[in-house]
Amino acid sequence: MNGYLLGKNMASHRTGMVVGALIGLATGGGFGLLFGAIIGYQADKFVRRLAGGEQWTQATAQGAFFDASFAVMGKVAKADGRVTQVEIQYAETVMARMQLKDDKRQRAIAFFNKGKQNGYEMADVLEPLRRALGRSNAHARMMFVEIQLAAALVDGHFSSDEGRVLGEMCQLLGVTQREFEAVTARMAAQHSFQQQHGNTSQPHANEIAHAYGVLGVAPECDNKTLKQAYRRLMSQHHPDKLVAQGLPDEMMQLAKEKTQEIQAAYDVVKRARK
Repeated sequence: MNGYLLGKNMASHRTGMVVGALIGLATGGGFGLLFGAIIGYQADKFVRRLAGGEQWTQATAQGAFFDASFAVMGKVAKADGRVTQVEIQYAETVMARMQLKDDKRQRAIAFFNKGKQNGYEMADVLEPLRRALGRSNAHARMMFVEIQLAAALVDGHFSSDEGRVLGEMCQLLGVTQREFEAVTARMAAQHSFQQQHGNTSQPHANEIAHAYGVLGVAPECDNKTLKQAYRRLMSQHHPDKLVAQGLPDEMMQLAKEKTQEIQAAYDVVKRARK
């Protein structure tokens, strides 16, 4: 278990650890403090298990994330009545970027096809994902939303039917309307930025405007606000942090590409401000 996961696991059982440590300190000094914290940690885990609480594991979260990603992608693709070749190609491109082989690829295809079925209930995969991620893994949850928005925006916009599916998805995951609108604006700007970036040696006005949109800031913001937004987005999309929160290992490449896009947008804005 890496340091990030160890810290997360300890934080989830901190109440038991603190109570145990205090009792141990009162009865056995420094050694009692350590011993009490360990006993309190184990007792807290036991009580939560008896109460029906699920213990967070990276493997559980990653499995739920993987299955839900392709099922919801299929649901979004079928939202307006039929799945276009562009939408199928996008799903295949995601699988290729993840370098899925054999059983993993077949599993992804199976869940994509399941999501395309009429009347498919996203709660079947989103409720396990919500439970697996819990409240503390907000960045992984928003990465999931971004993946689905990218699928919906593959043709440059998403329809009202796709918007309805995405709205239901957010409700099931506990994503607020404000969070959804903010990430939608950034993703739309990113889609346009990708199409324009690098076409000329010097960034033009539209490219610069979209770069600001990728970073989620207004063009008139000061340099401090700009840098803070850039650093916040880079931290939120850090591949190792996202994998620790439940992003499947195979999707690490998607997270790396996100950080590259954020970096490219920031570089364009910095050049424009010189």
